[in-house]
Amino acid sequence: MSWINRVRNALPFTKKETTAETLWHKCPSCGEMVFIKEWEENLSVCPRCDHHGRIGPNERFAQILDAGFILLPTPHVSEDPLKFRDSKRYPDRIKAARQATGDQDALINARGAIDEVPLVMGVQNFAFMGGSMGMGVGAAFIQGVNDAIAHDCPYVIFTAAGGARMQEGILSLMQMPRATVAIQKLHAKGLPYIVVLTDPTTGGVTASYAMLGDIQIAEPNALIGFAGQRVIESTIREKLPEGFQRAEYLLDHGMLDMVVHRSELRDTLARVIGYLRPRAAA
Repeated sequence: MSWINRVRNALPFTKKETTAETLWHKCPSCGEMVFIKEWEENLSVCPRCDHHGRIGPNERFAQILDAGFILLPTPHVSEDPLKFRDSKRYPDRIKAARQATGDQDALINARGAIDEVPLVMGVQNFAFMGGSMGMGVGAAFIQGVNDAIAHDCPYVIFTAAGGARMQEGILSLMQMPRATVAIQKLHAKGLPYIVVLTDPTTGGVTASYAMLGDIQIAEPNALIGFAGQRVIESTIREKLPEGFQRAEYLLDHGMLDMVVHRSELRDTLARVIGYLRPRAAA
């Protein structure tokens, strides 16, 4: 037995509570390894390259809302209305997404406040089947708007989606006009509707409620568009410009009102809501 084996066998090894996976996060943009604690303290933004990581409803609510917000119950909808099956059964995909995220569907609403100014806020979770818009998301969007109307406050939504949910076919596409009608009801009451587009926001979500805000805000470098870049290039047979479909490009071309760093989002939303919310008669 070599001396190194004798020394190793003599040392009292204990079970490690942490591993490399629990200590480090690899930035998907620059590839740098960042301490998980540093990553979380920096709001899931890379301190090296400023890449804004994707986060779910729980993290987003905690970052934006005052303490004491209330999660709204997820609306019940018919599941698997078309009995859809591809490589897996649709109910199995939903079950797996719920187990992975802890959410019932891709859009979660909460009623709370920012600096004591009340609002209802919805967050789409890209980790739940790509944030895809199905009947559940449509019902949750309408729920959020109705709750905002009932409490006479703005509705703010953070979008993140790959588009409509293919397993629900035409029923998923019907959520586009349903969401548009709900927004009109909000406007009829004189209440603000604010959209924060996060990476990625594409497809039918972009073609409906993601582009109908009174104010359009985006996080830096967020991918925002309808069809994919390769599809567009093959259709028009031209090379698209650098940064096409990124937040900064859309801001320069008038499709967004502002691009805001995650660390400044809460203060920006508080200021925008202060400008837009109805004033009590003197």
